[in-house]
Amino acid sequence: MTALLRTLAICLLLATQPIFAAEVSVRDDAGKEIRLKQPATRIVSLAPHITELLFAAGAGDRVVGVVSYSDYPEAATKLPQVGGYTNIDMEAIAALQPDLVVAWKSGNRNAHLDRLNTLGVPVYINEPRSLDDVARSLEALGHLAGSDQTATEAARAFRERLSGLRQRYTLQAPVRTFYQVWDRPLTTINGAHLIGDVIRLCGGENIFAELGQLAPNVSAEAVLAANPEAVVASGMGEARPEWLDQWRRWPELHATRADNLFFIPPAIIQRHTPRILDGASRLCELLEQARAKRTGAALR
Repeated sequence: MTALLRTLAICLLLATQPIFAAEVSVRDDAGKEIRLKQPATRIVSLAPHITELLFAAGAGDRVVGVVSYSDYPEAATKLPQVGGYTNIDMEAIAALQPDLVVAWKSGNRNAHLDRLNTLGVPVYINEPRSLDDVARSLEALGHLAGSDQTATEAARAFRERLSGLRQRYTLQAPVRTFYQVWDRPLTTINGAHLIGDVIRLCGGENIFAELGQLAPNVSAEAVLAANPEAVVASGMGEARPEWLDQWRRWPELHATRADNLFFIPPAIIQRHTPRILDGASRLCELLEQARAKRTGAALR
């Protein structure tokens, strides 16, 4: 048998052999090691931001179930839903026969996650608390799904863009900032929240950074006493919320006096996904506008 024929014979033999995927192992954001015998092929996402991360990491074709409000990318809206992130339908999840569930520590109920563990379904806990964590989430999810190449490239592009924003804005003069999540109750974020990291990235100074809760309720009086130079609101959708302009009732408020009442759509700043850099870019530009308005009188 010639060398060429031997080579062809070996190739044919290999082609007929079963292919066994290698075991994958990743430590989740709760510190637990998740081991799968092979990359996941049936993934259920228990938060909208997780759905978006999975698609960005190249694992969209492996996602078989999502929670409500998983509206990005468009393909995610066509997937079966398993309830909301705080009200999960366990029977719907079981019917999908997942080999991996990706959960959100701050948003999902512990009782639901405990039930999944009892059923023997591997659960990966995702909890990004910083912009750097978004890139790590992409890599981890891509590894679990076997889409490492796409995930690695997505993480690289994210880090490169993040580095550019840091170089441009982090050392700018501080802008005291109040980030308003909602109106009633008046809700903000602390310094440990991912949005707190965005504020720092832009050279902002979160007036409620030291509070203990991630998303605490505060009073209007506390905001007025802190006298922020900028108020940044999100709301529920693409439209500027009416309640943002309620701060005009206090003309002595620095943000009102300087007309620094800003809006950023929540989809690009309140989800722990690559799109958060779109929101970060917008916030940085708005805080630059606030700096440009400064005068000696305004700062006193």
